[in-house]
Amino acid sequence: MNKILATGLCLALLASGANAQQPAKTAPKKTTAPAKTLSAKAVAAGIPAELKQPIPFDPDVKVGKLPNGLTYYIRKNAEPKNRAELRLAVNAGSILETDDQQGLAHFMEHMAFNGTKNFPKNELVSFLQSSGIRFGADLNASTGFDETVYQLPVPTDSARLFERAFQILEDWAHNVTMDPTEIDKERGIILEEARSGRGAGQRMREKYYPLILNNARYTYRLPIGKDDIIKTFKPEALQRFYKDWYRPDLMAVVAVGDFDVAQVEGMIREKFGRIPAVNNPKPRLKYPIPPHKDTKIAIVTDPEQPNTMVQIMYKRPEIKEKTLYDVREAIKRVLFNSMIGNRINELTQQSDPPFLGGYSNYGGFLGDQDAFSSYVVAKDGNVNRAVTAILDENARVDRFGFTETELERAKKQYQKYVDRAYRERDKTRSTSYVSEYVENFLHGDIPVSISFYNDFTKKYLNGITVGDVNNLAKQFITTENRVVVIMAPEKDKAKLPTEKEILALIDNAGKNLTAYVDKTLDKPLLSTLPVGNPVTSEKEIKDINVTEWTLRNGVKVVLKPTDFKNDQIIFSANSPGGTSIYNDKDFESARFASPLTQMSGIGEYSQIQLGKYLTGKTVSVSPYIGETTEGFSGSTTPDDLETALQLVYAYFTAPRKDPDVIRGFLSNQKSALQNQQATPTPQKVFQDTVQSLLGAYHYRRLPMTPDRLEKVDVDRAGAIYKDRFADASDFTFFFVGNFKEKDMKPLIEKYLGGLPVTNRKENYRDLGIRIPAGKIEKTVVKGLEPKSTVQLVFSGDFVWNTDNTTQVDALAEVLEIKLIETLREEESGVYGVSVNGAYSKIPAQRYTLRIGFGCAPENVDKLIARTLAEIDKLKQNGAESKDIDKFKAETRRETELQLKQNGFWLGYLSNQYFNNDAPDEILHEAEFLKQVTPESTKQAANLYFGKNYIKLLLVPERKP
Repeated sequence: MNKILATGLCLALLASGANAQQPAKTAPKKTTAPAKTLSAKAVAAGIPAELKQPIPFDPDVKVGKLPNGLTYYIRKNAEPKNRAELRLAVNAGSILETDDQQGLAHFMEHMAFNGTKNFPKNELVSFLQSSGIRFGADLNASTGFDETVYQLPVPTDSARLFERAFQILEDWAHNVTMDPTEIDKERGIILEEARSGRGAGQRMREKYYPLILNNARYTYRLPIGKDDIIKTFKPEALQRFYKDWYRPDLMAVVAVGDFDVAQVEGMIREKFGRIPAVNNPKPRLKYPIPPHKDTKIAIVTDPEQPNTMVQIMYKRPEIKEKTLYDVREAIKRVLFNSMIGNRINELTQQSDPPFLGGYSNYGGFLGDQDAFSSYVVAKDGNVNRAVTAILDENARVDRFGFTETELERAKKQYQKYVDRAYRERDKTRSTSYVSEYVENFLHGDIPVSISFYNDFTKKYLNGITVGDVNNLAKQFITTENRVVVIMAPEKDKAKLPTEKEILALIDNAGKNLTAYVDKTLDKPLLSTLPVGNPVTSEKEIKDINVTEWTLRNGVKVVLKPTDFKNDQIIFSANSPGGTSIYNDKDFESARFASPLTQMSGIGEYSQIQLGKYLTGKTVSVSPYIGETTEGFSGSTTPDDLETALQLVYAYFTAPRKDPDVIRGFLSNQKSALQNQQATPTPQKVFQDTVQSLLGAYHYRRLPMTPDRLEKVDVDRAGAIYKDRFADASDFTFFFVGNFKEKDMKPLIEKYLGGLPVTNRKENYRDLGIRIPAGKIEKTVVKGLEPKSTVQLVFSGDFVWNTDNTTQVDALAEVLEIKLIETLREEESGVYGVSVNGAYSKIPAQRYTLRIGFGCAPENVDKLIARTLAEIDKLKQNGAESKDIDKFKAETRRETELQLKQNGFWLGYLSNQYFNNDAPDEILHEAEFLKQVTPESTKQAANLYFGKNYIKLLLVPERKP
């Protein structure tokens, strides 16, 4: 089942899964896959025969099954070029563990990286790192309740490496060696992973899980397992899980990328065909979540829970999409979610919002169930008001339905969404396809081609009526299988409603309601169009295909046309100044000037009305005021570029003040800050301490508090915003994406050329904020769980040039490689460790190297000593050549991908111009990498791991 989960309890359920190695980035879901629907209706009378047809499987993927039962999916896709995404999906997870195996599905996944037939011990990770594949970020795996999925992105321009990648997949499938010594070493790593997840959320989850899951097996099979079992299990228990469940009939190999399909199929048949089929396999059982007639209510509190959250779930059987009727029903549900989401969002833009945040949404839940969920974060702990507000909106939809205008906007927006996916069909990344095929194997979700889905949407979307969508509320909201969970700070326990009061609150919601009024504004976005200015000078940087324009009003424009995406233009702008030019008295007003203005709308349009006006357009424009700059970030499409530029012009010339929205925003901010202050989490206290100390306790680096928020002067904030955007003559705009300069020019001249200018001369101000020098130690004692956090910070002055930035990057990477080997693999003392190198030119040339990890309190001193010992080795000998080669390989492979990404180029060009560095510097990366040697890393280590050393610790209040 494709779990489409929102935040709140649904997210908490998924978070109980486990990732081996470092947490992987979530793969984006392909935009064209239809959502879940109520498929039981597909056989109902009156459905047109054409909609009773089965959903057509995407014809561009080759699906096969080997004689031993293993399934494979293969698709050629050249985005990105010379890359492939490989997956090994195993239809087995923690739900299949026996009592003595709790946590071993996840442990098994870890062991796949710790020795196989063809890659003993840690050779697998080392081999892939030397090929440019990052451990954790690229090479990864995850274990859930019902499945285990291994991911391996790999280059295809090396035949040997590509073949070895399939050998790795085969080894994971049936050749993991499970050396007892490696098992014992891995116990500590997994215990550290479990430790990292401990806290208020985990403690409360243990209380409400049995209730909301009605004591289903899922309650007692969290993928992370049980510590006592992880510490003491016999290797035979792990081997038994591997033998029982890692078998070809429960596996799929998925390969999508820039390769020859026939060649890949041959490799799969050769390697995976030799895995023997299992005779008399154990049945792969599914475990239902038992239904219940009553309403289950859980009220849980914790001393480290900072706010009060409520979720009401209406569980129902999982929806399987099988027919075209189901696809049409799915669209109805998407429209429903969109419209109710917009209504609830409007509630937060009142002068006194009823809650800090909330949503109502129908989606996947867990196992064999979906759920309609309403979720709110109570304002000032007022559960009654928050719950009443969210349920009243649900009831308003149930009683009065949506309006025709709401539905038309939702259709328009969804059609635009599908249109964009169709336009990008030849630029869809392989990760999207891989995710779909894994879901098909594990949960039966049928992948469809975007061409089919685009045609289907055009044919059936307009036929969906308000009545069709309004009927869904009655299906979703029932009294059976209803669950309510309240999570609150322990200090507020006495103020919480009782179970009886909660039931009454829910059952009595929706009284004295009136129908929703859809307020829109039908006026031009700009009351008067600008009188522009022409381009007066032009410069080409041919080796990176960049053009610079200067307009008569002084605005500078940097353009890089690309073909990386068919329907994307992204842009940014910056100007020197920012909040730095205002004194501390104005700082709070200055830092809030941009968000207060943006949430007010522009011209005659409120933010809500503006959102409605922009329906059907792909436009995002956001002004910002940072510490040293002000400017914009934005994205759009070639069709909507003019609208985007109109918005930029309006934010310059027609900012708006909406007193009600501003009052509501500040009220919510104050309530949230009061919650944090009253019940600060250990991590929040630690983060605030780190930020304050590293900022030398400067006023502008201290944490935000309710008292500081009171210093925001709304009128002053508005004046500061207008001041920052009063003069466009020192702004530089950057555009990257699918455009032609000849088409851009008249629009740029009209809207950016029409921006106001005063030709004032200004710059940012160096506030003199520096990380303190010398040796400093700071320990924060906070937290109930036996876990600690360590941050080691080295800093100092820096000579800004590319040679030096490359050496800092290399130093951070080679040290991280070494610390993973020592702190994780040898000491078994951490789950993950990070080393980050950063450097800046503005406002001052500085560098920072930060080392971070979490561990058991009793291991803090030992692991810090081991870390400093590795730094000393670098100072004495420099990095090992093999680690330098890994850094270079990873950097080259990463750059190959980045050079084909609009987002990279936008950020890169913006930084290069702001720092006054050569725009084509990226093309010379190979020359700078050559300068990284054992000797250079030795010199860098002695230079950058110097006397300015800060040790920051978070330790628990009570000893384990």
